[in-house]
Amino acid sequence: MQGFSNHLLYFVFYRALLVWMENVTMVTPLKQPIVFELEGFHVPQGQGSLLFFLALLNYMVVLLGNGAVASIIISDRVLHKPMYVMICNLAACDLLGGTAVLIRLMIHFLTGQKRIPYITAIAQALSVHIYGVAVQTILAAMAYDRYMAVCEPLRYHAIMTSARLLLCCGLAWLVALLCIGVLFALNVGTPLCGTTIKHVYCSNRSILSLACGPTPINNIYGLCMTWCISTGTFLIIAFSYIRILHACIKQGRSDNGVRSKAFQTCAPHLVVYVLYEIASAIIIVGHRFPSVSQNIKKFFSVLVILVPPAINPIIYGLVTRELRTSIIKQFTTRVSPKQLQRVNPFR
Repeated sequence: MQGFSNHLLYFVFYRALLVWMENVTMVTPLKQPIVFELEGFHVPQGQGSLLFFLALLNYMVVLLGNGAVASIIISDRVLHKPMYVMICNLAACDLLGGTAVLIRLMIHFLTGQKRIPYITAIAQALSVHIYGVAVQTILAAMAYDRYMAVCEPLRYHAIMTSARLLLCCGLAWLVALLCIGVLFALNVGTPLCGTTIKHVYCSNRSILSLACGPTPINNIYGLCMTWCISTGTFLIIAFSYIRILHACIKQGRSDNGVRSKAFQTCAPHLVVYVLYEIASAIIIVGHRFPSVSQNIKKFFSVLVILVPPAINPIIYGLVTRELRTSIIKQFTTRVSPKQLQRVNPFR
């Protein structure tokens, strides 16, 4: 009787296993090609073209704004200074994040296409995560540079040499590439039991949520990495600005010009950092309200990639005096000859 019950138990377990395997498709990226399907936004009938135009407009602002800032900094020798070189790196970072997300969004809005191949999905996720880490490390490097410029003005050029500048920028990108490279290396060979990504774009978390089993190592590393990067960059920026504030109060008593100069050089960087943190906070808060519609939650989740890359070049272009002067000079030197040719009747 006991043998019969054991056989019956094995039969029930085997049947349950077969039913589970019929309902779940287990795929391994290394063995067979995968095509994911992004859940994306719910686009009402006839609204796709309008949303495509808005996404295109946003991408044009990101592309033209950051491209113009980077090209002017590269072409104008007056701007070959540590602060502007770091602004150029920030512009490249913004172009990376904006391009990774907005192009897929435009395709989704215009054609309704939600399918994305595995390699393209991983490339998008890598770009988004590298952007997220690099923007923080670059802003931390910029805070260190501003700290040296305000607190050590006489030794600034001796400290921030070309080699030190290259080290700061290279380290900012290297930290992002290494952290995200390890994060995705842990996912190699992980079997997936689904292909529908419930997000607007591909990310490590959205892909890993499709794993057939628990992934504790990936989760622990991801949380530790996020905490270390966010806390580390915040401490660097907070320390730098506390010292800058102290120096401004100390030196500003005898010279108001010091306070004004410090504000002009530090305000754009601080505004950009606060803007990035506000966008990140909106994402976190948005997920705490289950009554909010999925479209609004998804929109909040892309704010950090849609808004800062579009506004950053405007902030630096308007507030930073040398960059603003260079932009006006470049514009007037290119426009003026053409206008003279039109109004000169003897040509």
